[in-house]
Amino acid sequence: MKQSDLLAQVAHGEDSTRQFKADVKNADSLASEMAAFANTNGGTIFIGVADDGSTPGLSQRDVTRINQLISNAASHLVRSPLAVHTENVALKNGRIVIVLTVPKGIDKPYFDKNGVIWLKAGSDKRRVNSKEEVRRLFQFTNQFHADELPTKAGVDKLDKLRFRDFLRDVYKQEYPDSSGELTRLLQNMNLATDDGRLNLAGVLLFAEQPEWIVPQFVVKAIRYPGNKIHATDYLDTEDFSGPLPKIFEGALAFVMRNLHKVQAGRGVNAPGLPEIPEAVFEELLVNALVHRDFLVSAPIRLFIFDNRIEIISPGHLPNNLTVEKIRTGNSNIRNPILVSYVAKGLLPYHGLGSGIKRALEKWPAIDFADDHDGCLFTATVHRKAVEELELVDKGALKVHEKGLGAPIKSSLSDLQVQLLDFIRSNPAVSYDELAGMTQKDRTTVMRNIGKLKDTGILRRVGSKKTGHWEVIE
Repeated sequence: MKQSDLLAQVAHGEDSTRQFKADVKNADSLASEMAAFANTNGGTIFIGVADDGSTPGLSQRDVTRINQLISNAASHLVRSPLAVHTENVALKNGRIVIVLTVPKGIDKPYFDKNGVIWLKAGSDKRRVNSKEEVRRLFQFTNQFHADELPTKAGVDKLDKLRFRDFLRDVYKQEYPDSSGELTRLLQNMNLATDDGRLNLAGVLLFAEQPEWIVPQFVVKAIRYPGNKIHATDYLDTEDFSGPLPKIFEGALAFVMRNLHKVQAGRGVNAPGLPEIPEAVFEELLVNALVHRDFLVSAPIRLFIFDNRIEIISPGHLPNNLTVEKIRTGNSNIRNPILVSYVAKGLLPYHGLGSGIKRALEKWPAIDFADDHDGCLFTATVHRKAVEELELVDKGALKVHEKGLGAPIKSSLSDLQVQLLDFIRSNPAVSYDELAGMTQKDRTTVMRNIGKLKDTGILRRVGSKKTGHWEVIE
């Protein structure tokens, strides 16, 4: 490196990849600086450069002493030892600057001699103080994955019928006769720990009521009026819990009942198609459920607005992934146990890295935002303006505009008429009660209620638990 190149780099000042030191006399302190760089993205320490960017340099005697100190720190005071690179750059005044390059570590996490893990924080460094940060460092190096975390649930919390059906359909195997056999089977399937408790993957996939064990790992869905989040106003809301397949089915049904139906070239008597293909949300919801960061104790959020639908997952993209890379099909497995079981048919999973590409092929108007500071990843599906859609029930939407008193012109199905009759007689009736009264499944009832809400015939007043339905006559 020439002096001009050195001065050009120094002119940029200190940041998370460059640090200045006028002199180094403490090997322990230098070791912690090296560990911080190695645990982050690597960097360079310029020894002989002052904090203000001036270059007093070092004498030849200082260079000999510091190079010995660097060797000792990298080899003996950092665990695991680091292979660093040094270069002596001569200044015009005869002094020398040592350029010490610390590579990004391949054996993270690195500790100082006291067992402390350091990370770079801007131009400074900080200790790793939480178990979550330690776990994430191990996760980045494939030494640990969140879905193998132990839980407090024993094998008695297993949904016997769900797991029995899975064994029969996928492995052609009968449910074990004894508790001991069941425990050994779950351990061999990477669903239980060595001490016989379900790990996180086992709970999320096969526990009878996962929300009792890990209540934070749910999906919270809200349909807002307009295009902004409201503190109190919403058109539809529901929380989805249970095993991952049940969460997926509920969240997908929520999206579909809040989409417009369009004719899409079909005859006037044909049922409409959703304004956005259902497969788009299949891919995005599976991606959110399987690849979210389970070290972040927060729910997935699903927000529906007039102009867009947002799926917000806890955790930013792992390792070296970027939005540009995932759009082209690159991927990184954060939860390998979950992925392996989802690929066996528990969710509509089509292969590693293909979900985002598949969604974009079916609906290109999708944006992705990777928020490292907020530890969030957001998929935003943009909707067309309602004026651009050839709605199946467009006439019904028009007659409910303010000031119009004409009767409803759209034809209702027998089930929808039946639902309205039940709601008139009991405005506080629940989805489950309506399903029982009509002898239909809950998803069918929710979908038809959504259609009635879309046409303006029905609306929800108040919250999910304490509110009531109102039929617009």
